[in-house]
Amino acid sequence: MSDHATTDVRRLLPAVDRLLGEAAIAPLVGLYGRERVLIQARAQLADLRLELAADPRPDRVAAAVATLPDRLASALAAEAGAPLARVLNATGVFLHTNLGRAPLPRAVAAASPALLDAACDLEMDLATGKRHSREARAVRLLVALTGAESALVVNNNAAAMALALAALAAGREVVVSRGELVEIGGGFRIPEILAAAGARLVEVGTTNRTRLADYAAAIGAATALLLKVFPSNYRQVGFVATVEPEALAELAHRHGVALLVDEGSGLLRPHPAPQLAAHPAHQTLIARGCDLVCGSGDKLLGGPQAGLLLGRRELVERCRRHPLYRAFRPGRETFALLEPVLRRHLAGAPLPLDGLWPDPAVHRERLLRVGTAIGAEVVAADAFLGGGSAPEAPIPGEALALPGSDALARRLRQGEPAVVGYLRDGRLILDLRTVDAADDAELIAAVGRALRPG
Repeated sequence: MSDHATTDVRRLLPAVDRLLGEAAIAPLVGLYGRERVLIQARAQLADLRLELAADPRPDRVAAAVATLPDRLASALAAEAGAPLARVLNATGVFLHTNLGRAPLPRAVAAASPALLDAACDLEMDLATGKRHSREARAVRLLVALTGAESALVVNNNAAAMALALAALAAGREVVVSRGELVEIGGGFRIPEILAAAGARLVEVGTTNRTRLADYAAAIGAATALLLKVFPSNYRQVGFVATVEPEALAELAHRHGVALLVDEGSGLLRPHPAPQLAAHPAHQTLIARGCDLVCGSGDKLLGGPQAGLLLGRRELVERCRRHPLYRAFRPGRETFALLEPVLRRHLAGAPLPLDGLWPDPAVHRERLLRVGTAIGAEVVAADAFLGGGSAPEAPIPGEALALPGSDALARRLRQGEPAVVGYLRDGRLILDLRTVDAADDAELIAAVGRALRPG
């Protein structure tokens, strides 16, 4: 390599200050800060000098310089992590854990900035100027929706269960069916949560069959709670037997202990969909005598991540007074999003979940309109609730299919906005039931770009 070649490369590559002033680089400065971008820009330019030194033709250098914004973005993302990206979920799985579970109703999301970019009356009664509970509004709404005597809100459902166990059963026994000692995701298991809360696990029954008599035989002087956990992401079939919550509640009350039910999915009221016919709602469980019920805010409820604990006032208050409640208590962002979602439930207003069961004629028209725009055909496809809700309960319907491969799926995932579908029999399936109709134009444009990457 000659000094002349090296000089040519240095002369043809942009100066660092000029590079940082380019419009394509400005967003990176906003994401990562000028100092980190400056360091990476110098590193990328040094790499280019080495790559081009042997062949510094102007056209080759110009092509390499054009890749600098992408190279910088990749290097910075590898170093500090890429920012969250908006995704159009066309998988047909509504509560897709990898994609953030339940999307908020558009009206709630649109109204939220006003409660987040300034102060709000989270813990102040504006009429009196005095302090009040940050969860008071949500508690009143949850009581009205479910018939529970009281409620509290924590960070997630695992926190709700851990709080209830710690407050009501620390140092005592909790009776659970062996068939309900589930792993709830992320490697967290029911026995481990009991142990962390200081409760002692008493297993009854077998993996596939547990009877009321099994619970009755296990209740003793050290028993604090009976715990029933509804399964997540699996279903037992065949030679199985479980005990209904109302029978457990009657047994618990007869022996002077409480029943805690982990419903899990945050279904506040019964839902008319056949896929949810067997899934108990909080309202139903409370009416059938369950003392405490816990569930998630970001699943069937359709709100932000939160844990709900509802039931008898005396038990809820014991949980509220426990020191862990302070550790598990959510901030204003959660309440700012949870409250308007609860009000939509109370008013019977539409929620994104309803999109899984669209009017067939209206949905068919939408499929044909979008399918024509992107060159896709309408095919039969099953959607799913996801998030551990109603496992193995498909929702029959129709979706769009494109001739596709991993390459097309990857281009869609990396587009703006990102679009995620799934591959089936050599075709890319896009299920619009999990895409808001207001996003159809964005989806059409994103698919068009992916089909014509040049």
